[in-house]
Parts: sequence; C-alpha cells; structure tokens
Amino acid sequence: MVRVEQLSEDEWEVLRDIRLRALWQSPQAFGASLARDQRFQESHWRMRLRSSHWFVARTASEVAPVGLVCMITEPGSPVDDRHVVSLWVDPGYRSQGIGGALLRRVADEAVGTGATTLSLWVVDDNDAACALYTGFGFVPTGASQPHPRDPARSEVRFECALQGH
Repeated sequence: MVRVEQLSEDEWEVLRDIRLRALWQSPQAFGASLARDQRFQESHWRMRLRSSHWFVARTASEVAPVGLVCMITEPGSPVDDRHVVSLWVDPGYRSQGIGGALLRRVADEAVGTGATTLSLWVVDDNDAACALYTGFGFVPTGASQPHPRDPARSEVRFECALQGH
C-alpha cells in the first residue's frame, strides 16, 4: 500500500531530508547537486514548498518517505501545462508502482489546476525513467537539451495529455 501526500510548508524538514537522500543516492539523475542543496537553509526549503507542489510517497511499513516528486508551472510553457521535476524513488522500492502513484497524484493535482498536459525532461540514458514515463502515457516531443551538470549528456522532453488520467 502506497500513500502519496502533499507536503505543507511546515514539513520543510521532510522535503529537505528526502531531497538530499535522492541527490546522494541518484546524483546522475538530477540537474541539481547535493553540495548545492546541502547549503540551503530553512527559508529556502519553505520557499520551495510555497512556490511548488511537492509530494512524497510512503509505504505502510516505512515512516520515512520512499519517493518524491514536484509539480511546477514551467516558465515559458503554455498556461495549461504543468511540469514534473525531481521524481525519485528510493532504489530499494523501485518497480513496485511508487513512481506511477506519484505521477497519478501529480496528474490529479494538475487537472485540478486547469492543466491539460504534463511535461518533463529526462536524461536520455535513464532507461528506467523513460519506461516509467512512456508507460504512463508520456511521449517524446523531439526537443532535447544538454544536461545542466554534464553537457556531454542530453535531456529529452516528454509530454502527456491529461484526458483520461
């Protein structure tokens, strides 16, 4: 059983702890670095929670979250698009439906805000993430860009129509 919960501003320590864990365990998957995020103070974590929708996944057997995702309005995107960032599932809990549960919660939240599409960027050599996204209904748009921390790698953009989700 997986519960996906939206974090409130007062849960900034929960966000900090799982975000730092994600960056430590899967640094290659993110444009941000562990060293950068470790320097953030409480005010920064609270600002992130005020300005974006952050969700964590918990299992019945774990107190600490085992998954994380964020939904933002991406600058320059259409007003009816919401953007998925920072999706991460603890390696010990992958392939158990947690990534899909996080995406379903984001899709529900996006629809509630008037969105008709979800978009995201994913490193093109992250086969597991690409499989998760395509299985959910995301399709590559053809757009790509250099990875923010490693220009030798590329990120590809995916979009998903929200009707039917």
